[in-house]
Amino acid sequence: MTAELESNEDKEEQGGRVPAFLLIKNYLLEQIQSGHWKEGDAIPSEQALCKQFGVSRMTVNRAVRELTDEQILSRIQGSGTYVAQHKYQATLVEIKSIAEEVRARGHRHRSELHLLERSKASEQMAIHFGMKPGHPLFHSVIVHFENDIPIQVEDRWVNPEVAPDYMQQDFSAITPNEYLMAAAPLQGVNYSIEALGPPKEIAEMLHIGGKDPCLVLKRRTLSKGEVASVATMWHPGSRYQFAGSF
Repeated sequence: MTAELESNEDKEEQGGRVPAFLLIKNYLLEQIQSGHWKEGDAIPSEQALCKQFGVSRMTVNRAVRELTDEQILSRIQGSGTYVAQHKYQATLVEIKSIAEEVRARGHRHRSELHLLERSKASEQMAIHFGMKPGHPLFHSVIVHFENDIPIQVEDRWVNPEVAPDYMQQDFSAITPNEYLMAAAPLQGVNYSIEALGPPKEIAEMLHIGGKDPCLVLKRRTLSKGEVASVATMWHPGSRYQFAGSF
């Protein structure tokens, strides 16, 4: 059984069937998401998982390694592998909707949809998602307003396999973040913040000059063992700031 699973893994991936390492990865995720394994709990050893699934150590190691890279699991040398402690509360940027943020200040939020399309992953976007170039993606560009003043341009790419109903959403009534948090529960996040000059189209949407600096948040979210979305969010530096506490 082991040899069959491993020798057919590439064929399964090409043919649309789930490869062996991904079956194991999904099993581990299901045990965590169901609450069967909680934060700090040890998961079965790689040897035990090899025996359970009838695969080699290499196959199990790939599943465990990917979950460790995604900060779902934590390896302690000489001890074992554990369900990682959540760290989202300690990050500089809390994962919440821009609409929620605006309303929390007692202000009015609205949004304008500038683009909603089916597209294909470029070489660079394919790297972000861990998929092949040309893979289908959803793409949206939305401007968010606070009391009718534009404060964010959200340029987001979404994995259809994680959020298949993205194109059917009314983004004047719900933000992409609100939909994705319900459809694709967060498992991990990577982000960076930098100051950049805006491209012409971004400056026009934010009603600022081309030389006015922007605070740019780039964020990649993980769900269901895959990259769910990659978003670039432009904020006018004169109207917006990031804050947090540790």
